[in-house]
Amino acid sequence: MDLGIKNKNALITGGSRGLGLASAISLAKEGVNIIICARSKDDLIKAKKLIEFFDVKILCFETDLSDEKSIENIYKVSNDSLGNIDILVNNVGGSLGTKSLAITSINDFQKVMDINTWVAVNLTKLFLSGMVSKQWGRIINIASIYGRELGGSAPYMAAKSALIAITKHTAIDLAKTGVTANCIAPGSIIHNKGSWEKFVENNSKQTVNDFIKSNLPMGKFGYPEAVGDTVAFLASENASMILGTCLNVDGGQSNSLI
Repeated sequence: MDLGIKNKNALITGGSRGLGLASAISLAKEGVNIIICARSKDDLIKAKKLIEFFDVKILCFETDLSDEKSIENIYKVSNDSLGNIDILVNNVGGSLGTKSLAITSINDFQKVMDINTWVAVNLTKLFLSGMVSKQWGRIINIASIYGRELGGSAPYMAAKSALIAITKHTAIDLAKTGVTANCIAPGSIIHNKGSWEKFVENNSKQTVNDFIKSNLPMGKFGYPEAVGDTVAFLASENASMILGTCLNVDGGQSNSLI
């Protein structure tokens, strides 16, 4: 199926591995030019080699988006390198080891909100005018099923819930502009250096098997490519009427009815 996005330009944050890399690869398969940013130079080099296979333009930037100046820099570099960004995938995030509200410091709570919510907000605001002026754009935010129901740490849940709400409001605001905004809510997806890989490595086989039996209807962890392909679909012409939606990619893990 031709998704109608060949030669579009995409920026994927946290794009060097895991869900971000899978998203970059799925878009590259459709002929989309790719910019990825991440903190690890080594991971970026490995990711670039994988994406180059699809014969698209690929630019990699080593940066830490928790620094507001780096957000402005990636905006400038992206526009200078490829021109307007058509597809923005806000993937960077994480719980940063936080737990309950009672034992998480305000500073750590703020850090989780910053990396999961405010980075996405800032980048969206920066790139939005270019999308609106072209009357075409896709904002795709990677949330979590734990932004919709109980699970994970309190700061992480709050940050992802906020991201889902912001996405919904933004989508309705943009409904007449040709720009769409949507979320993806992954479940427990295992990938290199990810939190679920660490869970498997740091717990007994029995503990891991018990978690899978109790929480994962498919009997196994999810895989990043499922998220990547959902990103590509939401970025496509085929998804032009999908506005403000949060799509679970969780193998039936979520218990939420909405």
